[in-house]
Amino acid sequence: MREYNLENGRPPAGVAVSRLASITAREKAARTKAFKIIHGYGSSGVGGRIRTESRKWLAAEKSRGRIRAFIPGEDFSIFSADTRALFTVCPEARRDKDLERSNQGVTVVVL
Repeated sequence: MREYNLENGRPPAGVAVSRLASITAREKAARTKAFKIIHGYGSSGVGGRIRTESRKWLAAEKSRGRIRAFIPGEDFSIFSADTRALFTVCPEARRDKDLERSNQGVTVVVL
């Protein structure tokens, strides 16, 4: 599963979401089943905007039917129905290093 770091270069949230939109379009065109984004979680007490804005954008894309699902890192677990559904379309997700780590700084996008 490919991984993209939206935090790279410390962009403003709007720029990071634009990157996410481009990545999503590119991965859909390539018929990718899923990919992972790194957005951080605002551990410094400030920030976390990339995480918040990215997930807000993903929720809108899901409601429009443009993506199947997105799985917040804290829910990326074998106990999550969305994660188990991901395994059927993307078996390599079972080997992802963030599975079962409750990592709030990542999100898996299912296309």
